[in-house]
Amino acid sequence: MNMNYIKKIPLPMAAVMLALASLGNLLSSYNIVFKNILGVISAIILILLTIKIITCWKAVKEEIKNPVIAAVIPTYSMGVMILSAYLKEISFSSGFILWWVGVLIHIGLIIFYTKNFILKFDIKKMFPSTFIVYVGIGVGGITAPAFKLAQLGQAFFWIAFISLIILIPVLGYRTLIVKGIPEPAFPTTVIFAAPAALTLAAYLNSFSEKNINMVMFLAVLVMVLYICGIVYLVQGLRLKFYPSYAAFTFPMVISAIAMKGTNGFLMKAGKEISWLKYVVKFQEVIATVIVLYVLIRFLMFILKKDTVKVNTTISR
Repeated sequence: MNMNYIKKIPLPMAAVMLALASLGNLLSSYNIVFKNILGVISAIILILLTIKIITCWKAVKEEIKNPVIAAVIPTYSMGVMILSAYLKEISFSSGFILWWVGVLIHIGLIIFYTKNFILKFDIKKMFPSTFIVYVGIGVGGITAPAFKLAQLGQAFFWIAFISLIILIPVLGYRTLIVKGIPEPAFPTTVIFAAPAALTLAAYLNSFSEKNINMVMFLAVLVMVLYICGIVYLVQGLRLKFYPSYAAFTFPMVISAIAMKGTNGFLMKAGKEISWLKYVVKFQEVIATVIVLYVLIRFLMFILKKDTVKVNTTISR
């Protein structure tokens, strides 16, 4: 691929990479081919993003001074963790190493974000993407059991859960009361649909014995925030294309994963909710359509010869 195209790949595309790998897991129950295809596409994006980060390091360092980009880039490490479980099917040791790489990168990004944006707190520099930084470690809770590290996964769940409880009122206040989120960053409001779902998925995966009250509490929270996310999604799709479109993808996928897991748990517990399976089907369709749509929009943006740099600058 021409280096000029690689340079044009926006860092937020890491969220699309994460969403594709997660969508592969979501759809694998229908046909493993879906998982394989989506996993390969996700891996290609990971490789291209890695090449960009290495070859354009100075430009990347400047970009992550932007609070929106700094909060979205942890989707890169989250995607690495998800793809490590794919790699495990080929080589356990290689997958295990890649998983730890993802975990360590994510921890490093948490430290970076905390130092630059939390210790120097400014509510106007907080965006819904902040959820990604702290609750995002919950992906470790989803994937850890695949590497026989369920206890570590449980620790990641608790970090994600505590972060979720702290951040919902803070970021809710930022979005609904303070307001003033610039248009290029508006798509990040859809991220409200992701953190509770990610936390629930981490709980369902990491704990062999589950508390039904915890599951139901998180499931209700997931549905409330999913509805909020859908409202923001409809509004965001009316905007012209910004790299922040990437924020539309993972929240839709992880919400479907969480509710599909909840439906399975309730069925096994003999407490099936008859209408929940239809909600899951709806979420699967929405997730698939949105991820593929955003992927196409990114490809159009990158491959367009006369691409003008899209403004994602947020006043610092």
